[in-house]
Amino acid sequence: MKRILVTGGAGFLGSHLCEKLLQQGNDVICLDNFFTGNKQNILHLVSNPRFELIRHDIINPIYLEVDEIYNLACPASPIHYQFNPIKTIKTNVMGAINVLGIAKRTKAKVLQASTSEIYGDPEVHPQNESYWGKVNPIGLRSCYDEGKRAAECLMMDYRRQNGVNTKIVRIFNTYGPKMAVNDGRVVSNFIIQALQNKAITIYGDGSQTRSFCYVDDMIDGLMKMMNADDDFFGPVNIGNPDEFTIRDLALMVKQLTQSLSAIEFKPLPADDPIQRKPDITLAQKKLNWRPQTSLETGLLKTIEYFRKILDSQ
Repeated sequence: MKRILVTGGAGFLGSHLCEKLLQQGNDVICLDNFFTGNKQNILHLVSNPRFELIRHDIINPIYLEVDEIYNLACPASPIHYQFNPIKTIKTNVMGAINVLGIAKRTKAKVLQASTSEIYGDPEVHPQNESYWGKVNPIGLRSCYDEGKRAAECLMMDYRRQNGVNTKIVRIFNTYGPKMAVNDGRVVSNFIIQALQNKAITIYGDGSQTRSFCYVDDMIDGLMKMMNADDDFFGPVNIGNPDEFTIRDLALMVKQLTQSLSAIEFKPLPADDPIQRKPDITLAQKKLNWRPQTSLETGLLKTIEYFRKILDSQ
């Protein structure tokens, strides 16, 4: 049994991770400031004696005794991370410093939830971990993209200079139950619009591609990385290598929801990547990991979740 800290533990990924870690018999500390996290995501865990909830903003120091840390704290959708860009980069940089401070003091292992946004609008396809990326350092998305890049830098420097046991995972588009209704990401947007028979909004012509990983597969990948040999510290891509155009996704969601929605096209936002697909060769080799859930199967589970949410409202 380990004592494990999950920052951003009430968020989409964090709440699924807290559940899984508790199922394995660990003590779990969920830390969240509830900017994008939701108490409903972890309410059913509060009565568990091995679960502890702390309302705290990780940009401020905190002193805890733990064995492992999953650093998931940061808004991940453009709507949320652009709402307060200065706070976003603070969360990424100061949050990483505070998490690494805990890890250095307690000799804890720390896993940094990084992102495919590290690669920006890539000139290499699919993206592998040796690619340095093509990122606009002063654009609207920079608070998140560059914040995550700085956090990776901090993880590596604390490892080299202070011997902290760090690991880096680059998370590609993930979806599933517990995504926020107002998340603003493409899967939740399309499903909500389709269930309400509103126009499904595609930005650009819909030919841009994404790869979508179901949440259960993502959590499995994160945990496998945390438990891998300490000499494998990443970065490693975790995502689904099946590539779909945004137009394909819209049509699939419309079909699975039996929606009457029209499809509407709007201008593409600045710096929005044209292609996004992970090369997961390293994850397969080092972690024996690859996603198991097809897009259709995952979408059906996610649609059912959102249908219940909308019905309850």
